[in-house]
Order: sequence, then C-alpha cells, then structure tokens
Amino acid sequence: MTSSDILAGLNEQQVEAVTAGEGPVLVLAGPGSGKTRVLTHRIAYLIEKHGVRPWHIMAVTFTNKAAREMENRIVGLLGDSGKIDGLSIGTFHATCARILRREADFTPPFSSSYTIFDTADQLAAMKRALADLNLDPKKNTPNSMLSRVSAVKNELLGPGDVAANDYRAEIFQRVYEHYNSLLRASNARDFDDLLMHTVLLFRNHPDVLERYQRRYPFILVDEFQDTNIAQYTLVGQLVAHHRNLFAVGDPDQSIYAFRGADHRNVQRFRQDFPDTQTILLEQNYRSHQAILDAAMGVIDRNPGRIRKQLFSKDTEGPLLVLKEAYNEDNEAQFIIDTIIDLTNRGEYGMGDFAIMYRTNAQSRALEEAFLRAGIPYRLVGATRFYARREVKDVLAFLRLIHNPSDIVSLQRVINLPPRGIGQKTQQTLDAWAQELDVTSGEALLYLLDEDPEDAPFSGRSRSTLARFAELLRSWLEQRDTLTPVELLSLVLEDTAYLNYLDDGSADGQSRVENVLELRGVASGYDGLDLTTFLEEVSLVADTDTRDDDTQAPTLLTLHSAKGLEFPVVFITGLEEGVLPHSRSIEAVEESADSSAIQEERRLLYVGITRTEQRLYMLYTFRRSLYGYSDTNRPSRFLYDIPESVFEYSDLRQRGQATTDARAYREMTTWAQTTTPRPPRSSKTKPARFKAGTVVWHKKYGEGVVVGSRARGDIEEVNVLFPGGSGEKTIMADFLKPVDQD
Repeated sequence: MTSSDILAGLNEQQVEAVTAGEGPVLVLAGPGSGKTRVLTHRIAYLIEKHGVRPWHIMAVTFTNKAAREMENRIVGLLGDSGKIDGLSIGTFHATCARILRREADFTPPFSSSYTIFDTADQLAAMKRALADLNLDPKKNTPNSMLSRVSAVKNELLGPGDVAANDYRAEIFQRVYEHYNSLLRASNARDFDDLLMHTVLLFRNHPDVLERYQRRYPFILVDEFQDTNIAQYTLVGQLVAHHRNLFAVGDPDQSIYAFRGADHRNVQRFRQDFPDTQTILLEQNYRSHQAILDAAMGVIDRNPGRIRKQLFSKDTEGPLLVLKEAYNEDNEAQFIIDTIIDLTNRGEYGMGDFAIMYRTNAQSRALEEAFLRAGIPYRLVGATRFYARREVKDVLAFLRLIHNPSDIVSLQRVINLPPRGIGQKTQQTLDAWAQELDVTSGEALLYLLDEDPEDAPFSGRSRSTLARFAELLRSWLEQRDTLTPVELLSLVLEDTAYLNYLDDGSADGQSRVENVLELRGVASGYDGLDLTTFLEEVSLVADTDTRDDDTQAPTLLTLHSAKGLEFPVVFITGLEEGVLPHSRSIEAVEESADSSAIQEERRLLYVGITRTEQRLYMLYTFRRSLYGYSDTNRPSRFLYDIPESVFEYSDLRQRGQATTDARAYREMTTWAQTTTPRPPRSSKTKPARFKAGTVVWHKKYGEGVVVGSRARGDIEEVNVLFPGGSGEKTIMADFLKPVDQD
C-alpha cells in the first residue's frame, strides 16, 4: 500500500492533518468532521510512509469501544493485522494500569497483582473509613466523600496537599488519608489512582519516565478537550523529550466539567507548545448547512475560543422548526404528533428520531406521552422514570401508608435512609409476625402500642423499630386528611430522604430532581385521595416499558448524546432555568463567573450538531418541573440563532409575537446587543424563613432558624430547637413563624 492509498478520499484539511510533520500538532475537529478517520489514517501513515514501528506509537482514547474501532480501521487501511503488532491503543486508565503492573518494583507497597477497585468496592472502602473514624455517614455521606476524593486525585493532590483550614476540611483530610490506607492494605487502587500513581511514578523515577519516552516517541490523544489535570500532566511527561504529540479534540464540545474534564487544556497545550501546528477540520459530513449555521450562532457567543467556520456540501435541507408549547404535556404531544406524521408519510422509520433534554427528570412527561400513544421508546443512559430507585423508594413509603400490610414496601423502606434496622432484625420481625398471625407492619405497630414483654428484640433493635413505628403511625393518622402531595412532603421531611440522596455529586442532584418531579406529579392530585394517586401511577408504571429494538424513538439527555447522530432530533426545554440550567444562572449571579453558562451553551451546541436532517427546537410557556410551575422565558441561546435557518418560529420577545421578518430582525438585534440577556423565570422561590426567625413546629415546638435552602418549590429550613432535639432540617410548609413583641 502506498501513502496515496492512505490519503485517498480525505479532504484538504484532513490530508494536512494526516501528513503533518513531527512536533506538536493540534487538530481542532468540528462535529461530524471525521476526527476518528484522521487519527486512524495518521497512524497508518506513520507506519506505512515514515516506517515508524508500531510499538513506538501510543494512541489514547476515552472508551474501549473507540479503541477497538480505531484498531479495526487501521488494520483495514494497512491490510494486515501483523503490521500493527505492538501498537498501544487504549484508554488512559487501561494504559496506566499496564504501566503500573509492569513497574510494580518502583511503586511499593503495591505489587504487580494489585486489584482495581470498582465503584462498589470504593463505596465499601469509604464506608469502612467513616466507620473507623467514628464519623456519622448521614453528615458525611460515603458518596459525597468519594466525589471529593476523586476530584482532588484528579488534581494530583494527596491528603497532605489538601488545606485543612476549617473543621470540615480537616474531617475530609482524615477521611482521605484513611481511605487511601485501606486501599494500600488491600493492595488495591481505585480508578483515579491509576492516573495519579502513574504521574507520581514518572515524577519520582526519571529513569523510568525516560524509558517510556524512548519507547513511545509518537503519542496521539483523542477527545483532548475531555482530559483532566492528571491526564494532561501524564501526556506532558511522555512527550517532553520527543514532543511528538498529535492531539485531536473540540473545545466547543467539552461538556463534562462535572467529571473533572477541563476544556482549558487545549489552551494550555498551545501555551506549553508555542510552536504547535494548529489544523482546523471544518467540513461536516453529518448535517446540512442550516443546522450548522444554527450551531455556530449558539457557540460563537462563547469567548476565548478558536472559531471554526463549519460548512457542508449539503446546502439544501429542511429548515429548522422553533415551536412554543403551552406546557410540557403539550410539548410532548407535539413530538408524538410529528413523529406519527413523518412516519405515516414514509419519510422516516421509528428508529430515526431522538428526543433530547437537559435533565433526566424531564423524561417523565415524554415517557408518559409515548405510553399514552402506545409507541415503544428507547431510553439511553438512564432508567425509566417510574423504575428509578429514588422514585420507587418514595412510592414505597406511600404504598405502605396506604396499606400497612404491604410487606414488599415495608422491606424496601424500613431501613431507608439507614436507621440501624439490619437484615437480621427484619427477619426476626417477620418471624414474630408469623407467630402472632399478623403482617409484619401490624406487628410493628403492635410493638409500639402494646409494648409486649415477650417481643424477641434486643434493647437497641427494639428502640430503632419503635422509632420507625412511630413514624408509620403518625403517617397513618394523617392519611385521610392530607392530600397525596402533602403526605409525600411529610415523608420527605420526617425521613430527611432528600438529604440522603444529595451526596454532593451530579448523580445525587439528579436523583433529588427526580423526587421533586414525582412530587410535582402528586401535586396534580389535589382533591383526590392517596388511593387514586397510587392507582394511576401504578397503571403508568406497569405499562412503562421500552423497546430495545433500534426501530424506536430514542430519549436521552444532551450529555448522553455526545458521539451519536440521528436523522431527526427534538431538543426540548429551551427555557431560562432549564437550558441554561438554573444552577448555572445562579453561579453567574453569585460569582460573576460565566464558565457554567459557557458549558450550557456547549451542551446545546452538541445537541444541535447530532442532527442529520430535521431539527425541532421546543420551549414552553409554562412548565411544571421539580414540583414547581411557572411561566417561562425562552432560552437566551435561541436569540443567537439566525432567522434564516427557521422554517417556522414561535419565538417571542417580552411577550411580543414575531409577526414578520422585519420584527424578527429588530428583536434579534435587540437580543444581541442588550445586556443582560432576556430575563429568566426562576425555578426557585425566594426564601420565606431567614436566619434568626423564631418558628414553631408541631413536634419540636419553638426553634430558631439558622439557615435555609431551596429545592424547586420546596424550602428546607435548618432550625435549632432547645433541649435534646438539636438542629433539624424541616420543610417550610411545616413551620409557622412565631410573632414576637
């Protein structure tokens, strides 16, 4: 095979990248521009044209799937699998794991047979660390601690590098140190250790680093914008001598900051290697020009970036539709009607559609619409709404209140959040219930009401069971007087379940949002009883099935859409407070830091550029999300999209409908030149209770507010009560201010 064969079919920019000389090369690849093709052809070109031995090449990817795809493509180009013998292609973690096993003599106390702890192993180790240090896992949740440990390890910080300038920081430092000691004692590393320990190996043993620099004089890195500090440092170590780094990425598609990815690494690359050859891949092979123009309109507002002029030879294609719906149900129905219309016309199959949204909680209304229409769907990167653990947990509490004999629901929630009722105690309760010829729930209440002397429980087990029985009896007493949403709120308050879910991670926040979305569903049942609510939810959940056949519409978050493509895309929830997310807006308001808004803009850019042919962008006049309904403003990002790309637009500015092209131009000119951007309708109500307010609670009496926080329309208030009650987190709905003279 000749070099011309390897270059066949490449466009001019791709050829420039593949044939670039030695030294640092940065390829900024627009979406759909063939970056994988460039990487694989580059490796084949080095081997075939320049005679580079494959064992002198290291290619690093972010997924095993991408590594396998690259390897297969290279073999296809070279025509002989033997020509890539010794080629190193793999993820950062897999590459580091091999190095650490090979160099175990330099990394005591770990041996070459060390174990890699998965997520469950890490959680178990963290729980052990908290227990050994006598720390309350409710105040220092294992998941939140693991998230913090991961973050500092990705910054290459050991326990001694973490500032302990207050009590919480000191606690974290102790936990981090003990967690690490447990790993060392087990001859185990977690995923972050694989990166950090390799960097430290090279830093502490320059001779070992030199050996790998000689071994791999050519380093290629895919998805460079998604690297974190540890990965960037590792790459810098390996290329410091030969400087042959070929990095491919797109800072405009950096959407994983919550995982530690730092899009600024692309800027650092250019600063650290001022002689970098920068090549832009701008020709798109996925979308037609109107879609690319919309994407550029959104992303061009981000500052400090190298602009790419995306273009496609496909200049003809359906213009975009920008649709305003009244609410999320109307939005979902429009999507269903459009899918049915396009498939009935024979233009598309069911597998050609994707519906994208900012948060997992938004899938609930969409899933219910598909179920009502009898259309199977696929859910990517998430569990069906009513099958999500936290949703099933809260429903189990309500089912137990509705039917105390429900043994399945009792078993699910009796130790949730953890309250010291272990498996053995539950088995003893079940056996005792059989002796009494009653259900376990009835036995639990019998223990509380009758206080039998022959109950087979130790003092500690008896007291923990009695505390839960008190909760259950309290809920049962109020079952017939409270609405479903009031009962749900009462359960959340009494169990502090939201605090249990919110472990400080992005996943924890998503779980909280799902519970708040369920609370929003319950709020629609005012005037109806708990029986009706549970019956209708059960009917939806029972038919809540998805078809894993590819011939079904796909529902997914914008984060999950990275790397995918679909003929028809619907992007929903394009409103202030949803996209951009309210947390990002608040971050700007609180600190004047616009980085969070910039990432939200990149997220929409990724969603738009997943589209091959038809794009529908939707926003609502009113949306119920996380249990709170309010009128909305269209997302600020919509005003950056040029008028010419829309076939139809419902966009309004300050309540004024767009009636003609001139009015639209005037509106978009205003939107582009006015600061701030169109005002948002916040999803968060202002706090009702401020620090220092004296309040009354039916159970704890008078107390003093020490702080509060909002979750959707729920305000959680921290109240300090006198006596032995201490500080409690109470929902504002269950507090009354005390008038003081």
